[in-house]
Formats: sequence, C-alpha cells, structure tokens
Amino acid sequence: MSSLPYLLYTAEQTRELDRLAIEEHGLSSNILMERAGEAAFTLLRTRWPDVRRIAVFCGTGNNGGDGFVLARMAHENGFKVSVFQVGDSSKLQGDALSAMQRLLGAGVTPVAFDGQALQDIELIVDGLLGTGMRGQVSSDYRRAIEAINNAPCPVLALDLPSGLNADTGRVCGIAVRAACTISFIGLKQGLLTGEAVEYCGELHFSELNVPRLIYTQQTPVARRLDYARLKKLLQPRPRHAHKGDAGHVLVIGGDHGMSGALRLAGEAALRTGAGLVSIATREAHAAFVSSGRPELMCHGVEQAHGLERLVNRATVIVIGPGLGQSDWAEEMLSYVVACGKPLVLDADALNLMAAGRLPEVMLRGAKRVLTPHPGEAARLLGQDVQQVQDDRFAAANALLEKYGGVCVLKGAGTLVATETGIGVCNAGNPGMASGGVGDVLSGITGALIAQGLDCPESAQLAVCLHAHAADLAVKTVGERGLIASDLMPVIRRLVNPDSL
Repeated sequence: MSSLPYLLYTAEQTRELDRLAIEEHGLSSNILMERAGEAAFTLLRTRWPDVRRIAVFCGTGNNGGDGFVLARMAHENGFKVSVFQVGDSSKLQGDALSAMQRLLGAGVTPVAFDGQALQDIELIVDGLLGTGMRGQVSSDYRRAIEAINNAPCPVLALDLPSGLNADTGRVCGIAVRAACTISFIGLKQGLLTGEAVEYCGELHFSELNVPRLIYTQQTPVARRLDYARLKKLLQPRPRHAHKGDAGHVLVIGGDHGMSGALRLAGEAALRTGAGLVSIATREAHAAFVSSGRPELMCHGVEQAHGLERLVNRATVIVIGPGLGQSDWAEEMLSYVVACGKPLVLDADALNLMAAGRLPEVMLRGAKRVLTPHPGEAARLLGQDVQQVQDDRFAAANALLEKYGGVCVLKGAGTLVATETGIGVCNAGNPGMASGGVGDVLSGITGALIAQGLDCPESAQLAVCLHAHAADLAVKTVGERGLIASDLMPVIRRLVNPDSL
C-alpha cells in the first residue's frame, strides 16, 4: 500500500497503464488481479482488524475478479465469507473466470444475489462494477447496491465505488457508499471531486508493484495538489525585509450592507503575509471596516476615478467580495479590469461578467485568477449547476478556454485549471460550506501574488492552504459551526511552515 500519488488518470488511461504493464513489461494479468485482491485484503485487515464475517459482492468483469481473489484469501485466513454473484455468471471470462474457479477450489461457492439478508455481516466488499461501466446502473446491480447501502455495516470498495463515474465523479443513478476505497495502478481523477467524495470514504491506493516505467509512457490528465508539497513555495523572508517587499493588496467591494465579505478577504490577505492591504469600499463602510481591523487601510470610493491612486500603488487587486451588482460595482470592475494589474476575481465580479456587464474584449486576461463556486461557474458558462457538477473537469477547462488566466472551480475537490493542466485539491471538509469562507480564499490568493508567486502557483497554494487550514480548524470542535474567521489563526501558522 502507498500514499495517494500525485498523478491522476482517466479510466481509459488506467486501462492503458494496465496494458503496458502486461504487454510491454511481461506482467501476467492474472498476477495483477491476485495483487489487487491481496492489497485490498491487507487494507481490510488493517482498517477493520476485528472483522471476521464478510460479504463480497462480485460482478461479471475484472472488478468481480478482484473480489473473488479477496474472498478466497479471507476464507483461507479463517474469515466467514459469503460471496454474492450479481449479473449473469456465464459472462465471466478470462482472469475473472479463473479467479472464480480458484475460489471454488478453495471451498467457497458464489451464490446469485436475490435480496438475501445481510444483518449478520460485519463488512461488505464491493466488487460489482469497475471503470468500464457505461450509462446508468442496470436493475440487477441497482438492487444489489440498494441492499449494500441499506446494510448496517461498513463497505470496502475495490478500485472505485460501483456506480461512480471514474472520470467525473458523477453518480450514474445510484452508487455504493463506501467507508473506504482502494484504487489500483492509476488513481482515477473522478474519485477526488464532486459527488465522489461522499461515496469513496477514505481513499487508498496500490500501484500493484507495476514497473515504474509505465508511468513515463502515459501523460497524466490531472495532478493532485496538497499543502505538504506546495508549502516549499513559502520561502523564509530575508532578515532585512520590509513591508514593501511583501507586496500591496487592494481589495475592492463591500457595497451597501455587504462589508463583512470585504473585511474577511482583507484580513486573510494580512494573515497570509501581504505587506500592505488597502480596502476600497463605500464611504459609509470605510470607518467601520477600519475600526474592526485597524491594519487594513480603508478608503471610501464612490466613483471609479477615486481608485486611480490606490490601483497605482497596488501589486495585485482582489475584487468581488461583497461587491454587489449595482452601477457602482460595474464601474469599479470595469476600471480595474482595464488597468492591467494582476487580478483575483470572485463573487459578484464574476456575476457581473456573466451578466454581460463588461465589454467582451475585457472578459479574457492572462494575469487573472477566477474563483467561482459551481453556481457562479454555471452563470459564466451559460449552463445550469447540474451540468457543471456532472463533469467538473470539463467545466474547469471550459472556464479556462473562455476566460483565460487561472480558473479555480470551488467545491468538494476544488479544481485549479491552468495552461499546463488541472490540479485537484482533495483536502477540505463540509464545514467550509459557510458564508465568507470563499472570501478568505480570495484574500489568501491575492496575498500570495503580492509576495511574488505567479498566478498559477498562487492559486494552487492558496486552495491547498485554505483547505488544510479548515481541516485543522475542525479537528477539536467538529465541522458544524465553522466560520470563516476561525481560519485566520490557522492560516498564519501554515504560512510559516518552518515554525510548525
């Protein structure tokens, strides 16, 4: 068993990795199936050391073959094993058929699943459907998945939870809700984002000891991002550093009644290490925001020409938190988009763009980071939210194609789309579903750009730092009730990795 790899693949690419290992490096496909079953059984014993009564659900493809191998090994190690066959067993062929025959030889006979009771089972192994599934889950498999999900015991999924699309993370009508999933040979990109994070549970990986060379023969479709790997971008400051060296972030927003989002973005920029943070907001809000956080230099700006001095001094501009969609908001956005400075565009800045409130020539730009949640992404693409969520990778690429720069599609398994590919952050938790948390991400991103990182690096590190901060923040008190300002002290610790 190995930690999660950074390289991510589609189902088709994983099948190609499998083919390369077999045809070009002399590995037997049967040996790979045996290794998969063994890796899964090892995980089962490690994760649930007291379990002794298991049920293994097997389909008619290679995923079922992995299940047959695990079932045989469990039986040989003294487990009480029930094996349920779903689908026409006459369709078993190749390695899956051989694995089933070895199971019969060990003294375990699979039986057709017909709604048998599962109350005495301590653990279920899902080997029903693999990466080759097309379309919606069929009726026989649906009944089996319903039974698995209704059983009062945890589930271990082999390669992926049955019913989940390996490329998109979309549920194909119904899917197994696993407590734990072990993926083989190539980690499938869809397991890390969207609905998949609800169904995969703990995600584990085994490369099955295939030759490392095969990974150089296949270009990954995406990469996993995490704080542990990206924190090296946070270099120690020189002893003679001054505030000008750490950049100047200008945050614009806070239309009438919406100053809180602005304050959160500004403070997040400060806590991430920006040397200076200026705020441009409605005159009625400037004194209020400044009194709550005096380190923020707050300016009341009622007309766009009042931004000139602030924009000229800024290293990067964050616009959108609490911006609203009034004529004032449109005027502010039009001014800064035309100024040529690096931009972080969030919230209502994105909604104004989607509504056609900017000239089309201003919609694309290189030095920009767009940070939409799925609703905002849907408006930017002229789609509905379900379309975006059904294939988040396609949506992120479409945003990049249409708007340029860097596109951060927020949500479970946030995606960062750049010219060099897509990164997936699998950190974070449901506690982040709280007002203001996205504004914090905008402030973090702006601060990293201000301190000298380019837009792609800033977006990738910001997303991971933000998610990791939330994971640390909920460790002692839980997810429910997490608020955006809870992240501030954790962010400060994480941007000083040498002190941890």
